Amino acid sequence: MNQDTEALEQDDMSSDTLLKTTDDADERPQRIMLVTDAWEPQMNGVVRTLSRTVAECRDMGHQVEVIHPGLGYKTMPLPTYPEIQLALGARRDIAERFKAFEPEAIHIATEGPLGLAARRICVKWRLPFTTSYHTKFPEYVNARFPVIPLSAGYGFMRWFHNASGRIMVTTPSMRDDLAARGFKNLTAWARGVDIELFNPDKRLMGGDDVYAGLERPIWVNVGRIAVEKNIETFLKLDLPGTKVIVGDGPQREELKTKFPDAVFPGPKFGEELARYFADADVFVFPSWTDTFGLVNLEAMACGTPVAAFPAHGPKDIIPGSGGGFINEDLRQACLDCLEIDRAAPRAHAEKHSWRQCAIDFVENLTPHPKPERRRFWRRLRRQKSLY
Repeated sequence: MNQDTEALEQDDMSSDTLLKTTDDADERPQRIMLVTDAWEPQMNGVVRTLSRTVAECRDMGHQVEVIHPGLGYKTMPLPTYPEIQLALGARRDIAERFKAFEPEAIHIATEGPLGLAARRICVKWRLPFTTSYHTKFPEYVNARFPVIPLSAGYGFMRWFHNASGRIMVTTPSMRDDLAARGFKNLTAWARGVDIELFNPDKRLMGGDDVYAGLERPIWVNVGRIAVEKNIETFLKLDLPGTKVIVGDGPQREELKTKFPDAVFPGPKFGEELARYFADADVFVFPSWTDTFGLVNLEAMACGTPVAAFPAHGPKDIIPGSGGGFINEDLRQACLDCLEIDRAAPRAHAEKHSWRQCAIDFVENLTPHPKPERRRFWRRLRRQKSLY
């Protein structure tokens, strides 16, 4: 331990004081620092969740600064997922951004290089922080590299997240699963959906059908076309009509060749994506590795029922909603969805707003008391070797 660190720890701003919170912390605007390796222009559920949460927080009056790979860092593509750029050598810059912004609350959203660098700084400076568990990282790695056991992946994830004051997870069942694996300080943080963009009014809008010429019923899946999404299981199902896979990814060409009767229109965005949800008859979600599956809510918001396995996410969202079916027999879940009144999925989706998602996010943060925060950052700025 160097002298600067000793001086900081001996200051009247002790580590115990740093961990205190105020009763009114969630009732006033806060300075929130978000660190994420996944950010725009990437298009996936994690990015949509974080970007909408940030927008809602700012609209509520909070100041939010986002540290992401697009801030000029040297980057390299993530192996097998080149859309994600990993930022390298960012720790010194992150430390300077912390000192300049003086955050009351720090949230580390991902376990990549930026998340690791921010975690190291927080632990060294004894800053309270929270994390979120968006992805079944051990299962993703094991699906691509079977030689790496799940136990190794979960060991890393426990080490990363258990240092935080609170781990935000997508659903109660995911919380229970992680608790059984030794994760601590878990709390559920649900997701929202844009019910204006994803809307039943988009269905067959103006008499136009994005699936014109295809045999119905239309069974659609939207997302990244990769092995961990289990799309091949969906494509193997014996179903009437046409299967459509919207999106892109490393398994796309392989599956196009293997299943020539399926349709692969490529990635879609915005209004066009909403049409692909709305004009479908059933949305099929075969993944066992997603922690939530934001696309399920987007489909429901368009009035399209959802068929899924009883995995984390679907089993928290679908049962009792009237908006779909889960079943170990995915084919049966698909066929059952054809009998659903399309008003039911929409009614369920309307209960999930992005504003409530942001409110829950802020309530889960652990900010510093304001007067003590100022003293801490004032002293920290004077230090020169705390990187």
